Amino acid sequence: MLHVAIVDTKKINITKAEKFIKDINAGASIFFVGNIRKNNNNKNVIGITYDAFNKLVIKIFKKIYSEGIKKFKLKKAKVFIEHAKGYVPLGKPSIIIAVSCKHRSETYQLSRYLIEQIKIRAPIWKKEYYKNQKSEWLKGTSIKVK
Repeated sequence: MLHVAIVDTKKINITKAEKFIKDINAGASIFFVGNIRKNNNNKNVIGITYDAFNKLVIKIFKKIYSEGIKKFKLKKAKVFIEHAKGYVPLGKPSIIIAVSCKHRSETYQLSRYLIEQIKIRAPIWKKEYYKNQKSEWLKGTSIKVK
């Protein structure tokens, strides 16, 4: 079972994720919440604007989920992924990944796989805003075509 979405920054909510992955057959659940941190590359960050190609991001999230299920040979896993689009202030969440599986090792593996692959493959762009009133689009990871 899978839920993926690109949402307005005010709609990211861990309670929604918790409800989605709740399963009495799952022995473990894990939540990854990516927050905007104060310092990046020795610059004082006050917020980030995320932009995304929504349709492609959703397609890639689903593909990464399918690959993770296959890679770790999971029969049952519930996964919730929401990424913010728009301005996210310092300390607020930009992404939530929630996973529930039968065993804790599966839960850790799948969660880690999901975030690492999303960071590499999803067409999501970040513009950082700094305390000194400046801003810049960050360099992303080049998409590798096979």
